[in-house]
Amino acid sequence: MKKLLIIVAVLLVFVADGLIARPVQEDDFPFPKQSTPIQEDSEEALNNMAEARPMPLTRDSLTVTFSTGAVELDFRKAYYSSEAQIFTGLYEGLFSYHPFTMKPVPALASRYELSQDKRQWTFIIREGAKFSNGDPVRAEDFRDAWLSLLSLPDAPYSSLFDIIEGARDFRVGRIATPDNVGIRVADGKLVVTLNAPAAFFPSMLCHHSFNPIHPSMLVDDADWSCPITNGPFSLKEKDDKSINLIKNDQYWDVENVKLNTVIIKFIEDGDEASILWNSGEARWLAGDMNIDTLSDRSGITVNAMFATHYYFIRSKNKPWNDYRVRQALSLALPWKEIRSGLYMPATTLIYPIPDYPEIAGIDETDMQKAVELLAEAGFPKGVGLPELTIKITPSAEADRIANLMATSWFALGVPAKIEVVPYLFYNASLKEDNYEVGSTTWIGDFADPYTFLQMWQTDSNLNDACYSDTDYEDLLNKSMTQEDEERWETLAQAEELLLNRASVLPISYQPAINIIDTEEIAGWFPNVLDIHPFKYLSFAILKPLPNVARK
Repeated sequence: MKKLLIIVAVLLVFVADGLIARPVQEDDFPFPKQSTPIQEDSEEALNNMAEARPMPLTRDSLTVTFSTGAVELDFRKAYYSSEAQIFTGLYEGLFSYHPFTMKPVPALASRYELSQDKRQWTFIIREGAKFSNGDPVRAEDFRDAWLSLLSLPDAPYSSLFDIIEGARDFRVGRIATPDNVGIRVADGKLVVTLNAPAAFFPSMLCHHSFNPIHPSMLVDDADWSCPITNGPFSLKEKDDKSINLIKNDQYWDVENVKLNTVIIKFIEDGDEASILWNSGEARWLAGDMNIDTLSDRSGITVNAMFATHYYFIRSKNKPWNDYRVRQALSLALPWKEIRSGLYMPATTLIYPIPDYPEIAGIDETDMQKAVELLAEAGFPKGVGLPELTIKITPSAEADRIANLMATSWFALGVPAKIEVVPYLFYNASLKEDNYEVGSTTWIGDFADPYTFLQMWQTDSNLNDACYSDTDYEDLLNKSMTQEDEERWETLAQAEELLLNRASVLPISYQPAINIIDTEEIAGWFPNVLDIHPFKYLSFAILKPLPNVARK
């Protein structure tokens, strides 16, 4: 692990000023360019290939490793980034991610029309779009899927739909029926009415929550262990150890899908992943990995990602709902020591993407001011404050940070204890009401600040901090009526308010780390969301051995 961190440190030098780790050239092509696949009968090419690992036995099947964990195939209920990667194979919405830029690429929307006030979007569904069983994908399948998601209490991303007229009121129960929700079908087209203009709407539609669902999968007893899907691949088989995907011959763009199968193996630890890489069975490691045991390290790929690791202070219960108390807790922390040794320390919630306004982050330590704020809030020297619980995962780094927090808060007069929760149960435990401080790493769902800021709305399903602030809500609502620089200025103000009122405590920006030979696997690019659509992946001709010339 130590060697991995050294490698990350070296490679991050190349991403400090941008979002891409490698000098990949991109010339604004509308669809990804494909490298030439390896020819089975090219003996010369085979003889000249570098073979630090055994060569692939087949060039139409890709094996990927992910860390072990339960996979939810009902994308309405899914939460993890690994599930989002799997869904790039199984499902497809109106738009999909460009594998390099992460910009929206037209998928099942062959085109769209925008009203003069820029609030109404009319999508024409692509002719020939089908589900894996051969049934056509209709506008109704989008409408029904979206409304069903809004009806589910355990849909983690339902607040993404709040941008649509009436969606928020429907999902929180303020209106009983979806009649007034701005999602309808007219003349075979999907018509979506937004609360306000939102030029970034197509980027949101790349997210898996906006996919269509086959009508048979919307019944109460639907079998989601083997769903009817509509993506470039369909599910062949699944168990606790692996998921096998097979090319979907009903897919509208099947001729551009190069792989016949994708095998996803769930590994228990990094050593198991390294064994699969060294043996040549796995050609891409996307989960845990052990750098020390890799026979070939040329595939190490590290790039900056639109992701932040942070702690948060829950605002649900008194006295933690008083931002003066939270400010005191933040000011008491030794921020330099907490972020010491981190290669991408974060003082803000949102990674500093180009053109986003620079804001004041959290990096001030001022114990005297913290004492004054507690006294102002009615807790002089911490007297009267209840014990707070810091909930962490079983890792050395989490233990280090939590102990620094607990020690600092004890010095402030705030009693604190640390509770360790196993990885497998940690995220679910953050929904419980038995702690005050938790942590998470959030990867943006699309390359826009809103993907981070919408989580902190009062009734967002992603609001584990239970943050509720009318000033903050007003700024987010104001941003929905704006565009371009003006909108980003308002979002920056909202982020600055969120940081100032100390519900979120940023720790570090997170890099994406993958093991993959991008000269062997074409169509895979480092990108800001660390999502790599399976549709575009294929085997390419490998580089020849050094000093070996072709005849």
